[in-house]
Amino acid sequence: MDIQHLKHILNQFKIDTQDVTFQSITTGYINDTFLVLKSEKPLYILQCINSNVFKQVESLMLNIELALAKLQSNEYKTISLLKTIEGKSFYKQNKSYWRLMTFIEGSTTYNTTTNPKVAFEAGRIIGEFHNLLKDESPGVFTDIIPNFNNLPFRITEFKKAIEKVSETRKGVAKNGIDFAIKTHPTFDTFYKAKLPLRICHNDTKLNNILFSKSNEALCLIDLDTIMKGYFHYDFGDAVRTIVNTANEDEIELSKITFNTTLFEAFVDGLSKNASFLTNKEIELLPIATALMPFIHGLRALTDYLNGNIYYKVAYENQNLERCVSLFHFTKLSLQHEAYMSSVINLKLKKQN
Repeated sequence: MDIQHLKHILNQFKIDTQDVTFQSITTGYINDTFLVLKSEKPLYILQCINSNVFKQVESLMLNIELALAKLQSNEYKTISLLKTIEGKSFYKQNKSYWRLMTFIEGSTTYNTTTNPKVAFEAGRIIGEFHNLLKDESPGVFTDIIPNFNNLPFRITEFKKAIEKVSETRKGVAKNGIDFAIKTHPTFDTFYKAKLPLRICHNDTKLNNILFSKSNEALCLIDLDTIMKGYFHYDFGDAVRTIVNTANEDEIELSKITFNTTLFEAFVDGLSKNASFLTNKEIELLPIATALMPFIHGLRALTDYLNGNIYYKVAYENQNLERCVSLFHFTKLSLQHEAYMSSVINLKLKKQN
C-alpha cells in the first residue's frame, strides 16, 4: 500500500489528507478497496476499479449514477459518489480508474450469518432495490460484462477451457468437470421461460449488503455489475450466501448446509417488496437457488482450467475448492426444490 499515492488520489476528489489513514479491505475478488479514515473515523471507501475485468469503466460509472438517482426512499439509505476536481465520478491515472464513495457511519457487512433477522432484512432490501428500479428500461443500462450470468455462454467457455487444458490439470478437476456436464441441462427450462428482463445488481451475495448495528439492511453496495438480467440472478445469489452458513470456498463439505429457517426468513423479507414479480417469475425462483451456485462454481472451475487468470487466488487450487463447495450447494438446492416451492408459493404468490 503506497500511502502517498493513495493520498494523491484523494486530493483529486478535493479531500484534505491531513490525519488520513487507510485500511485495506480484502473481501472482494476483483477491485482493490480501501477504507479511508480521518482522525481514526471512517469516512470514505476508495476503490481502484479492475479495468482488466471491467473494460468499459466510464459506462460502468454511468450505470451506477443512473441507478443511484432512482435508489432513493425512506427504506433505502444509498451511498454517494464524490466528484473529482473536474466534476467526474472517477479519476483516471494512466490505465487506473479510481472512485470515492461515502462510508455510511455505523454500517457493517457479513460474509455469512446464522441470524434470521439478517436473512429477513437481506430479502427486504433486495426487494426494495428491485421495487425502486422496476420502471427503468433495461436497455438504458450498458451491459458491462456481456453474458455475465448467462449459463449457455458459460458452458461454451467451459468447453473451450477443457479443450485447451493439460491432461494433468483436467485430471485434478475431473469430478467437477463430470458434475458440470451432467448437471447443466437441468437449467434448460429456466432459459426457455421468456422471463421479463429487469435492472439487476447481479452480485447480491450477503457481503454486498450493508447493515446497521441493529441488523437493519441499509442498501446494496458493489454496484459494478448493475445491468439487465433476471430477478432470479439476484434471488439465487443472495440465497446461496445466506442459507449456506459456510464460506463459498469451504473444503469440509459437511459444513455446507441448507438452512431452512434462514431461507424462510429471507423469503419473508422479500415478500414485503415483491409485488412486482409475475407468477412465472415466482414459479422459477427455486431453480434459481441452484442455478446461481452452479454458475459461480462453473466460472471458478473454468478459471482453474484456464490457469487462474480471472479471480484473485491465494493458492493454486483455490478456484477448484470454490467450485467443489459451490457445486455441493447446488446439489443441496436441487434436493430442496419442492420445499422451496411450497414456501415461496405460500409467501409470495398470494400477492399476485
